[in-house]
Amino acid sequence: MIPPRLKFTKKGLQVLDQRSLPDRIEYITARSAAETAAAIKDMALRGAPLIGCAAAFGFAMEMRRLKPASSLELKKTSVRTANLLKAARPTAVALFYAADRMLAKTLAFAEANPGGFSPATAAKLTALLDREARLVTAEDEAACLAMGRHGARLLPKGCVIMTHCNAGALATMGIGTAGGVITAAHKLGKIKRAYSCETRPYLQGARLTIWELMREGVPSELITDNMAAHIIKTCGVNAIVVGADRIAANGDTANKVGTYGLAVIARHHKIPFYVAAPTPTIDLAAYSGDSIVIEERSIKEVTCIKGVSIAPRGVKARHPAFDVTPAGLITALITERGVITPVTRSAIKKHLA
Repeated sequence: MIPPRLKFTKKGLQVLDQRSLPDRIEYITARSAAETAAAIKDMALRGAPLIGCAAAFGFAMEMRRLKPASSLELKKTSVRTANLLKAARPTAVALFYAADRMLAKTLAFAEANPGGFSPATAAKLTALLDREARLVTAEDEAACLAMGRHGARLLPKGCVIMTHCNAGALATMGIGTAGGVITAAHKLGKIKRAYSCETRPYLQGARLTIWELMREGVPSELITDNMAAHIIKTCGVNAIVVGADRIAANGDTANKVGTYGLAVIARHHKIPFYVAAPTPTIDLAAYSGDSIVIEERSIKEVTCIKGVSIAPRGVKARHPAFDVTPAGLITALITERGVITPVTRSAIKKHLA
């Protein structure tokens, strides 16, 4: 079993510190929206759906902590809190979805309760936001189960599958997106072997995904990123499945850097390339992948591993944390509502209607 990723209590939000995995299972506590945003930014918690759930809890916690005394104060505080959380990371749309959803609930409450707040009114607000945050989490858990079912049906018996980055349970509050597809298929006896790319520079595949697969009993092996093409060619890989941080209206998909290259390799070898992500990951405001902001993270994550330098002092480096895979390279999108194929603007629009 994978340890709980988030625990929401009156004392704060306990966060499974994924920076310590797989060596140690440790929790840190966020007691405000700012501390929640810092945990997201510093990668103590990561994975698009999980970031969204954490943002919902962080928002609820902040309103409880600040106790706005009037509807006007509530409006100002809630907008500021939502913006603070959304600034933590720019690419994962689940973060924006959750923060804006909590904000909308709060603004509606403020409109329905004009003037000053009594203790009873404040208690109603706290209960409302706690309930909404838990609903965001419950929806994520249900979506993961549904994606696992839909995705498992696409895989043949004896499947040799590859995945990149971490889109398993650690990235969600459920069984995972791409990782959930693999574990669901494994329970049906369909997985012959799963390959996890290490996913440089942050090594989510080496530290997290392979750890998850091993704990779930999935026959699996870890490979370095530059082994992928060779393994696909020589080891009978017949499917690739990845998660997503943001999907544009036309199906272009932003995911951990290295995903685009895998999609190109999959097309050359004529094997299906699947993206598993819940529907809130689809950003209809992004016309295409060109509209997606790509986060640039610290070059220290490229030049160092766990604080140990692996490059010359003073070296220049780049660290785009994501890349965009064109929709034309994606065989299907797997969502909680079903499978979208072909991946086109019209098919996505119909799927969401």
